[in-house]
Amino acid sequence: MRFRHPDGTTVHLAYCTNVHPAETLDGVLAQLRDHCEPVRRRLGRDRLGIGLWLAADAARALDTDPAALRTLRTALDRRGLEVVTLNGFPYEGFGAEEVKYRVYKPDWADGERLEHTTALARVLTGLLPDDVTEGTISTLPLGWRTAWDGDRDATARSALRTLAERLDALAELTGRSIRVGLEPEPGCIVETTADALAPLAAVGHPRIGVCVDTCHLATSFEDPPAALDALAEARVPLVKSQLSAALHAEHPHLPAVRDALAAFDEPRFLHQTRTLTAAGLRGTDDLGEAVTGTVLPEAGPWRAHFHVPLHAAPAAPLTSTLDVLKGTLTRLVGGPHPLTRHLEVETYTWQALPPALRPRGRAHLADGIAAELALARDLLTDLGLKELP
Repeated sequence: MRFRHPDGTTVHLAYCTNVHPAETLDGVLAQLRDHCEPVRRRLGRDRLGIGLWLAADAARALDTDPAALRTLRTALDRRGLEVVTLNGFPYEGFGAEEVKYRVYKPDWADGERLEHTTALARVLTGLLPDDVTEGTISTLPLGWRTAWDGDRDATARSALRTLAERLDALAELTGRSIRVGLEPEPGCIVETTADALAPLAAVGHPRIGVCVDTCHLATSFEDPPAALDALAEARVPLVKSQLSAALHAEHPHLPAVRDALAAFDEPRFLHQTRTLTAAGLRGTDDLGEAVTGTVLPEAGPWRAHFHVPLHAAPAAPLTSTLDVLKGTLTRLVGGPHPLTRHLEVETYTWQALPPALRPRGRAHLADGIAAELALARDLLTDLGLKELP
């Protein structure tokens, strides 16, 4: 979906396809048929943006086989879909029964992460619509915090500098500019936007910046205006933003609240949980550790890294951080100029919701994704943007 900002520029809105992951090109083509096109039809749009997640095998096939890339581009055009952004965070296996810590491998200290991201950038230049010359990719925030040392940090920063050089060369070759954004996430080396400032200053390149995920921003209790202002002051590029909402528990000391939270503790994904205290941020790596243990203080609200549907907040006594998303979006695109032009709804946890809330099939899932995009669309038009055909 495209929107005209009052300053005349185009803002793109997509939804991320990691909600129905596939590991191969055939699987990606099936996604377009079974999920993405039905969502577009529900929204009554001739064109719908999708943020593709390409697993390592699919990315490799598209990068090395021009015919495969043409096949995907043709399928996108035929189904009324367009791609300006990729989710390059998960490498493979995102649909496995247990993902948890595996999603952080390979990290930026591993050469395979650089090669994978370079391949994604090359693929994206071939997928961009004919009238678009700028694409974006989100990637993991260096790596998970444990076992990270000075040598790994130096290797990761060197890899990002090499990536920047490759993106420059790609732009010169194709006339298309690809930018990559580290996506701060709780528990990682770059957990907050503030954590991104030093490593990105060391890279010092306009093609390498930050992807702000509003679920992660809320889980870490960051203040959106302060976070975005700090990025601007440090001249760190805001490459893209993922529009998402975290799980919020206002009174975690109550048994009923603990019971409600426990229903969201599931085995596939990691749900880092945080609370803000006078001494700073406190947290656990997963929701189960919080609800069954005593390590997390109960005096203030808890937030969990669980991407809940934008249009459907959990039932009381829980809620979502949709207000954080709204406040962030106002700063992102509500001013005289957009701070980023690529927005992506990323709710990959539909199938990880408590059983009673999960979609009952493809049609139900398409209904839900369309409802999330409709909410995001309304937020954008309320901020003065005009939806384009």
